[in-house]
Amino acid sequence: MLTRLVISLSALIFSVFLLMGGNTFVMTLLGVNLGLKGVEPTLIGSIMVCYSVGFVLGSLYGPRVIKRVGHIRAFAVFSAFLASSTLIFPLTDSILLWSLLRAFGGIAVAGCFIVIESWFSAVASNDNRATLFFSYQICTYLAATAGQLLIGFIDPMAYIPFTLGAIVLIAALVPLSLSRMDAPTIEHNERISVKAIIKEAPVGLLAALCSGMLISSFYAMAPVYAINVGLKVEQLSYFMAASVFAFIIFALPLGRLCDRLDRSKIMVWINALVAVSALGVVLAGPYHLGFLIGFSALYMGMVAAIYPVAVAITNDRMEAQHIVAASTTLLLSYGLGSTLGPLFSSSMMSWFGAQGLYYGCGAIALLLGSYTWMWSLRSRVVEVEDQAQYIPSSAETVGVISELDPRNEEFVDVPEEEIYPHLEAEEIAQAQACQMELDLPEPELEIGEEESILVPH
Repeated sequence: MLTRLVISLSALIFSVFLLMGGNTFVMTLLGVNLGLKGVEPTLIGSIMVCYSVGFVLGSLYGPRVIKRVGHIRAFAVFSAFLASSTLIFPLTDSILLWSLLRAFGGIAVAGCFIVIESWFSAVASNDNRATLFFSYQICTYLAATAGQLLIGFIDPMAYIPFTLGAIVLIAALVPLSLSRMDAPTIEHNERISVKAIIKEAPVGLLAALCSGMLISSFYAMAPVYAINVGLKVEQLSYFMAASVFAFIIFALPLGRLCDRLDRSKIMVWINALVAVSALGVVLAGPYHLGFLIGFSALYMGMVAAIYPVAVAITNDRMEAQHIVAASTTLLLSYGLGSTLGPLFSSSMMSWFGAQGLYYGCGAIALLLGSYTWMWSLRSRVVEVEDQAQYIPSSAETVGVISELDPRNEEFVDVPEEEIYPHLEAEEIAQAQACQMELDLPEPELEIGEEESILVPH
């Protein structure tokens, strides 16, 4: 059954891999290119923050485009738009134009993710929901790691890497376009007020905000930091890839700890490790590449864990019917943090040099850890046996995939008739057989029906 599921969704999974890999490759390429050109960190931060602004806008307004022209056409438009903007970068040195291109890129990536994630939600059932959710998360991190490694094989100052990135992004259109499934429908999730979350779990909302700041700061400014401390482009690719891949390594042990211990204490320790590893990057990183990569991997492994722990802490205090709504609100908080992160970290680098990136991020982690510790002392305790299941997850989504969260007890299977709205029962079975690569007999036709098919109208 699992093999059939993977085969049926191979087109979607491959599109996710190409889109995420190409997007992270372009993000790091831009940071390296600007760093080698000697652009001021504040200007680099201003350019990079436009991507987060565009991503938030795309998440809000992308569904309107999809409903108007359909999933496949919308994905084609978004992919072409993203690839075109990537090809324009080497044609100009205008900071304003690069900022606009980054904003347009964020809108396009959000639109692509809405198409892919809504497709995942449409084919999910209560039997395969957890498998799909984890497959999606693993695929995104593996693709991001591959995108970082690709940096080591190119000259970031040439135009060819931008062409390569555009090719990968356009290639993401092919698997999804060849999918035999009809387009699903997009449902708007119920929202829960920010006031309600602040009342029950303020640390979750704050942690999502800080997580957005820390992760966006790393993606935007870590390549600039690496260039400033003297790393070669090949070394930089290993530095970035190891940092991104670390979350997969830490996900399982952190999950087991979160399901056995008080999660507020886990959040405190995670932020303490973020601060310690940030200090390690500052003190030991410039003197040995191994120490730099090791401390950076620990740093990003812990940073990436802040958001899923924040979701778990929030869900522990939410009713079952509010889990998806709360996750959507946390994503909005994360999006706000991701717009602030590059501006904050670039300002810190302007004031304190390249090390200012980790000074500022370490300070954020210490403040979040301190607040979490004080909040845990006065908040109601959730017994370990009453805690919701911990789910390692990425915040780099548009909210649609939250429907697949295994903790979502309100998940409803999409009827086959809604996925295939124009097909009769026998044709539905035949379409599913094509998707699952099975051989089913053609539906039997009456003699009169057979003749009507042969005679042109």
